[in-house]
Amino acid sequence: MNRATPFTFNFLSYAALAFLMPFLVLFYQHLGFSGTQIGLLAGMGPLITLFGAPLWTGMADARRWHRPIMSLAIAAAVVLTVIFPFLKNLWPVALIVALYSFFGAPITSFADSATMSMLAEEKEMYGRVRLGGTIGWGLAAPLAGMLVQAYGLKLAFWGYALLMFLGLIVSQGLRYGKSEESISIRVGLGTLLANRGWIRFLIMAFVAGMGLASVNSYLFPYMKELKAGETTMGVALTISTFSELPVLFFANRLIKRFRPYGLLLLGMTFTGVRLLLYSIVPSPGGVLTIQAIQGLTFPVVWVAGVAYADEHAPAGMRATAQGLFGAMVFGFGAAAGGFAGGLILEGWGGRIMYLMFGLIVLVSTAGIALFRNPLPGKTA
Repeated sequence: MNRATPFTFNFLSYAALAFLMPFLVLFYQHLGFSGTQIGLLAGMGPLITLFGAPLWTGMADARRWHRPIMSLAIAAAVVLTVIFPFLKNLWPVALIVALYSFFGAPITSFADSATMSMLAEEKEMYGRVRLGGTIGWGLAAPLAGMLVQAYGLKLAFWGYALLMFLGLIVSQGLRYGKSEESISIRVGLGTLLANRGWIRFLIMAFVAGMGLASVNSYLFPYMKELKAGETTMGVALTISTFSELPVLFFANRLIKRFRPYGLLLLGMTFTGVRLLLYSIVPSPGGVLTIQAIQGLTFPVVWVAGVAYADEHAPAGMRATAQGLFGAMVFGFGAAAGGFAGGLILEGWGGRIMYLMFGLIVLVSTAGIALFRNPLPGKTA
């Protein structure tokens, strides 16, 4: 099969995200927004993603409009991001965040759905295709840090727009498989949400998304608390990103060894531990050390979640299933983590924020594991 197209799209889209996502909160702080306002913006975008991703992917599955909707989503994200750095006040910024979140919501889900379809009988090799995203992020992160430090935060937005425009061109080569039975959005979502296993899976995705959001949105402000510069922040992203390479390369073996559900629990456990470690480091150097275990957190959670969603999706609903998973991680979970994190960061600082999120993720993971595998003498 042709792995080059999804590999290249992942490279460009994650390189684009490396320019934009880590600098958003710094941009909000630059505009003088309060912690409550920043928490509102950080939480609002993912909350819109929660509804946008299933809506777009469900429409694509029902109408077989995957490529047109994917192209519209990327084009809108590019235009909106170009506008972003010219804004100064809260409500115009909030409007652009809302529109960007709505249109950009399904991009990753469509890419993952196309990748799994193009892999055909080699679905376990998803991790090696997803390596493109890791390499793209790792190469772009230090470049973004240096450009932002030299020329200002506007470079973060323009770098994203350029890379995603290239991604739009590459995305035309993605294939979504043969037409399957069409199911309406309402019926499709009802089928999935009536399944207890899917509900448990979505709760896990929510908890993981909440913990990951505290890293994606607030690691740089926390490093700023620790007196780190933008270049050091870029190095932190590079270290974390390249730690993902061996995990993604051997993801097929991990899936076979632990199965998607068990691998998801493992990734959530390491995520909780990572957050607790952030809460005790005394310097930017300590953060750089912790970044080396990134490979055991987000990529493990994502590979396991994509595999589970694809494996348990009803016929004709593969994009919808990926959209629901993405919505819980980058939507509901990220919204909760973004809003709560902004309030805690302003009130008590980064250490307390990471301590609280770490405990929440670990306690939740233990509870989910016990619910699935009750103690002897108990019933689920």
